Amino acid sequence: MKKLKIDIVSDVMCPWCIIGYKNLETALAQLSDEFSAEISWKPFELNPDMPIEGQDLNEHLQQKYGLSEEQGDENRKRILEMGEKAGFTFNFDGKRIMINSFDLHRLLTWAATEGKQTELKLALFKAHFTDLIFLNEQDNLLDVVQSVGLDRARAKEILDSGEYFQEVRSEQNALQQMGISSVPTFIINDQYALTGGQPSDAFVQAFKQIAEQEAQQQQ
Repeated sequence: MKKLKIDIVSDVMCPWCIIGYKNLETALAQLSDEFSAEISWKPFELNPDMPIEGQDLNEHLQQKYGLSEEQGDENRKRILEMGEKAGFTFNFDGKRIMINSFDLHRLLTWAATEGKQTELKLALFKAHFTDLIFLNEQDNLLDVVQSVGLDRARAKEILDSGEYFQEVRSEQNALQQMGISSVPTFIINDQYALTGGQPSDAFVQAFKQIAEQEAQQQQ
């Protein structure tokens, strides 16, 4: 059994991050006889300057990317289809907002120490994209934390203090220095990178190539 170390640079605000992850999951299930994977999530903020109250998503996309209403519709349609294919439900029916995700990254860094990082990350994706929960409201965020079996009071303590601030900033800086400027980026065995919401076939192919290369290096 070959071991894969997979670091996923990602933001909960990024729809392609959950699409890419679900496709990664499919690829790993297909290759479960050959590979086992250790997954960790690395912090990236799509909108580090976003105020805490957030912004209407459509308004934000128009401002940031200059998307017309028509382009916005096209974009949503594509994300819906890709999500469905990957096994994730996006909900575009209610009010959706873009928020500053720094506090989410602090909680995810803590969740890693509790062995619950992937569980919390997936719960946050679902809360944000499927259930349209505003994660900039502390009680909502704590509900999600509690739903994966993490300690609510401890999470509140972290949010109310500066805990994990430095760890997240250091990781962000290290990733920037590596030249990572878009998400999702999947870093495999510390030396190979795949970017974007890749289909599962692309992961299967990449893992097999990496295994071959590493086998050759060991000869």
